[in-house]
Amino acid sequence: MSSDFHLSTAPQVDRPVCILGLGLIGGCLLRDLSSVGWEVFGWNRSESTVRAAKRSGFDVTADLIEVLQRAEEEGALIVLGVPVPGIPAILDAIAEHAPSVGFTDVTSVKKEVHDLVEEHGLTERFVGGHPMAGTANSGWGASMKGLFRGAVWVVTYDNAVENGQGEHAQLWLDTWKRVVLMAEAVGASAVPTVARRHDAAVARISHLPHVLAEVLAVTGDIGGPLSLTLAAGSFRDATRVAGTEPELVRAMCENNRDALVTALDEALELLNQARADIAAPDSDIRRLADEGHASRLRFEARAGRRAGDAPQRPIIRVQPGARKWVDQLRSAESMGAQIGIF
Repeated sequence: MSSDFHLSTAPQVDRPVCILGLGLIGGCLLRDLSSVGWEVFGWNRSESTVRAAKRSGFDVTADLIEVLQRAEEEGALIVLGVPVPGIPAILDAIAEHAPSVGFTDVTSVKKEVHDLVEEHGLTERFVGGHPMAGTANSGWGASMKGLFRGAVWVVTYDNAVENGQGEHAQLWLDTWKRVVLMAEAVGASAVPTVARRHDAAVARISHLPHVLAEVLAVTGDIGGPLSLTLAAGSFRDATRVAGTEPELVRAMCENNRDALVTALDEALELLNQARADIAAPDSDIRRLADEGHASRLRFEARAGRRAGDAPQRPIIRVQPGARKWVDQLRSAESMGAQIGIF
């Protein structure tokens, strides 16, 4: 780490962001940060993606070493927007060419990424992130402005420090603040969690729905042309994410196997009970229907009845590095609260 690293006590938002990987999430982040006046530049391995982004007026390159050296020189916050299999090579490059800047990621699993960062000895400057937003499409061509508006942006605190004493502690606190401010800048709400709890939660509300959507799509298709002709809103809504690129679905689910298996076991237990109740003439699925309806209403009470509705989440203001601020993060996590910095 360079010996001339200095931080002010207030978070600096005038320093740039460097995005590595310009797929859907990285591309949307590049567009949104640029649109709100943040200095942002990026990298992508694909020359065709770089050319397309440059045609749209963005400051991007296909030279990884060059962009990392620039990030180091300008004190940029690095955002990893590459798939999990590509992260180890990127971490090697960051360690060599950007040895004193903080970084985050936008992947849909957190523990595996945290473990990779620890293996590379970069824990003191990493804050995990995951914007809970996306579409069924992928790549730079699918990127747009406004994807993160109203979304939750997970910010991990596994590596949290209680105070800002020492160079490493200051760097981590500064990185954490910059990630929260970046999320807020693009219209998202920061929600804290530790990596393993994040993975357990997204297995239930993101990865399991992908698996079920694939199953429903296949089951409907087995019914043949008539079934597909009769399919309407419920089938379309329930199978929407089955339109996601198969390799992306595999990456999400296979990188979170343990947590997803737990969620699948619980879902299978409910499905098996529903099958038994439907198969028995003297039984019914009243309990499942009632409980499912109640669960949906609890979700709507927190997230809003329709997409775009204002959420009804608790909000907790924190002062990073202050006494017992990590306890505040734990409390926010337990409530599913969003956070702000003061």
